[in-house]
Amino acid sequence: MDQATQIQQIAERTERLLVRHRELQRTNALLTEQVALLTHERDSLKSRLGAARARIDALLERLPESITVAPAPAYRKDSTDVGDLP
Repeated sequence: MDQATQIQQIAERTERLLVRHRELQRTNALLTEQVALLTHERDSLKSRLGAARARIDALLERLPESITVAPAPAYRKDSTDVGDLP
């Protein structure tokens, strides 16, 4: 293999590496943007969750102390469940 062929192979390989590098840079930029968007969305959801919890706590504080919540009846799947159907 002569020197010109080796130089040509190195040049082609270098060009492929540069193309791949540019592709990876674009992918990295897109992923970085996506992480930023998801971080913002997560922070917003955490804030909304905190506000909802505060509203629920405020509502619970307004309930009289004497009210007790009865447990919901257990659901049984049997033939009597269709009594309301025509």
